[in-house]
Amino acid sequence: MSLVPDAGASRTALRGLVGDGLSDDEARTAYAAATWSTLVEPGDGTAGALIARYGAAEALERVVGEGTTGLAGGAGVTEEDVRAARARWLPRHGDLDRVLAAARRAGARLLVPGEEVWPRALDDLGVHAPVCLWARGDVRALSSSATLALVGARAATAYGTHVVTELAADSAARGVVVVSGAAYGIDGSAHRGALRADGTTVAVLAGGVDRPYPAGHDELIAAIAQTGLVLAEVPCGTAPTKWRFLARNRVIAALAGATIVVEAAHRSGALNTAHHAAALGRALGAVPGPVTSAASAGCHRLLREADAVCVTSAADAWELLGISGDAAGEPDAGDGGRTDERTRVLDALSGRRARATTEVARLSGLSVAEASGILALLELDGRVERSGDGWRRRSEPRPARLW
Repeated sequence: MSLVPDAGASRTALRGLVGDGLSDDEARTAYAAATWSTLVEPGDGTAGALIARYGAAEALERVVGEGTTGLAGGAGVTEEDVRAARARWLPRHGDLDRVLAAARRAGARLLVPGEEVWPRALDDLGVHAPVCLWARGDVRALSSSATLALVGARAATAYGTHVVTELAADSAARGVVVVSGAAYGIDGSAHRGALRADGTTVAVLAGGVDRPYPAGHDELIAAIAQTGLVLAEVPCGTAPTKWRFLARNRVIAALAGATIVVEAAHRSGALNTAHHAAALGRALGAVPGPVTSAASAGCHRLLREADAVCVTSAADAWELLGISGDAAGEPDAGDGGRTDERTRVLDALSGRRARATTEVARLSGLSVAEASGILALLELDGRVERSGDGWRRRSEPRPARLW
């Protein structure tokens, strides 16, 4: 008995999960790809090599069925690789019905390579590309010609949160799709910034799209699915694990034309995404922070060791994507209220007497966290300076410096 049913049975099994108009071969390929996603861990190179050599359906028949001798020939893997892989894969065989039922309950969509909506940027991952994707939301988000990944620390500071929100909102307002991983800290703020600007954002999860993670971002992920897209390469019902978070990072990097690390400690997981981006030949940027801040040590490391571009504004981000500030529409003084917020903070400061952050927040009508983030940006711009435990406005702005 064939492991991949005929086209009619494949369409029936996948009804409501795939797009209309699939040819017979595409229907069987989609069924096989969905099955592969239940067998392998993300980025399994042996599976990728076999699928590239035989196609998803034939590779599945050969791997799970009998007569697998010689399967490795011409696929760029060894017989030992295939034997070890089958030992990993076969215990998972038989999970597809459960996965498809969970996907229907979640309102998920199955995307497969070769399909019109498949993000071809993922093909750059070669044999480590996803065998398929599971999606909730508007798959048209994957067709954008301008996609920006904004990633960083979970334990973000007020400065990092403010910077990434501004970058995401300014970029999304100009049609750039913002991609991130939906984690606490920088990721969540990137998504919120894009949503605040009524833009499009894509969240790539380490677990199934029916299992929002972290749980505290349940509402945020639901909001992303309403107007943007939630993606995962693992099937519905799959729990996130440390390995899957690391593997997920390569998908974020591949989807985006440029990756910017906004805030990251010396050993932050965000650096893993940055290195994937660099390996794929994608543009890489990093936002500088105070040299005394451990939360920005990873960004400074990228600037020093990985030839990352220094990013201090949305215009810098657009430049990485090949978009000129003029073409994108340079922000005006009242854009989204963000420039106005800087003006309010400057108005709350004195050029003679230092004022504490709490006092600046009270006088400007902002929260302490918002005021703190804006003050840090203004310090980088050379427009304010620290004085004791407070802040003071400079009468004549000087060139920004980091020391």
